[in-house]
Amino acid sequence: MSKPRIVHLLDDTTTGGVTRVVTHICNSQRLANQADHEIRVIPKNAADVPVIEADLIVSHLTVSWRGLAGLIALRAKHPNISLIHVEHSYTQSFTALNVAKRERFFSLLRTAYSLFDTVVGVSRAQYSWLVTRDLVAPERSCVIRSAVDLSAFAALEAPTGPCRVFGAIGRLEPQKGFDTLIMAFSQCQEPDARLRIFGRGGQHEELERMAQIDPRITLEGHAPDPVRAMSEVQAVLLPSRWEAYGLVAQEALAARRRTLVAPVDGLCDQLEDGAHRVARNTVADWTRAIDASLTADLSKIPDSQARLSERVAGVFERNWEGLIARSLVKELPVAA
Repeated sequence: MSKPRIVHLLDDTTTGGVTRVVTHICNSQRLANQADHEIRVIPKNAADVPVIEADLIVSHLTVSWRGLAGLIALRAKHPNISLIHVEHSYTQSFTALNVAKRERFFSLLRTAYSLFDTVVGVSRAQYSWLVTRDLVAPERSCVIRSAVDLSAFAALEAPTGPCRVFGAIGRLEPQKGFDTLIMAFSQCQEPDARLRIFGRGGQHEELERMAQIDPRITLEGHAPDPVRAMSEVQAVLLPSRWEAYGLVAQEALAARRRTLVAPVDGLCDQLEDGAHRVARNTVADWTRAIDASLTADLSKIPDSQARLSERVAGVFERNWEGLIARSLVKELPVAA
């Protein structure tokens, strides 16, 4: 008897978090024992979609007004197939900072989500916002925290000595808050401290100009090997303005790096795994958090962070396995 066929729809194939999470699903041996997984790329905001031969379709697409017709077509062409949507993008902080006409935006999300049998939140904080705002009903939604393979990060040696080399890893875009980080770090007085920023993006020139005020700050460019980048720092800083989940935090925690996160969205989920919460996402609070890290004892970072890799993988696979099983028989999900 052949296994069920599950098709994952993507409209962004850059090497970012969404692609890595979907690839992790498709490469999971445990999930492969249950079903065959494949990725299908759909043009962003496509007004139509082809008929897809599948037993279950999982959308990782970005919801937008321009793309709504394509989602309606997806539902219309697959009336007897369970459809799952994973919300990788939108959060409470995203809405607060980027959306002027919020009721109109919420109408878009409610309309789009109503086309799916199940909507998946990628963090508890994001899921709570989705339900509290009545964007999706609890009985038609669940939480599956995002995950990627963390084993290579867990295999890194733990940092030693005083905390002096700080890293920031991600796209150089306003979302990531690296401008705040540069201003905060430049106010630290420790001459041996270093801030290394890995990534590329539209904010590169602006950040490069800002970094010129402090020779301790360097922009390292794109890191094709994130494990190597992680090996070169002792602490990782995430000053994001919004973040549905925060895979970099999980990687840093698995690598036993001291991890500082802004108090926003899915980054709050990282606290239970060992991340340190910065009180507010301001220059002054980040300066204080960095100063406190300079005197932190890195040897006291718990070894449980190294075991995070195995624990995260197990929970992620178990939750997807359960959702897939329920969806194949058209049962509504129980929140994970």
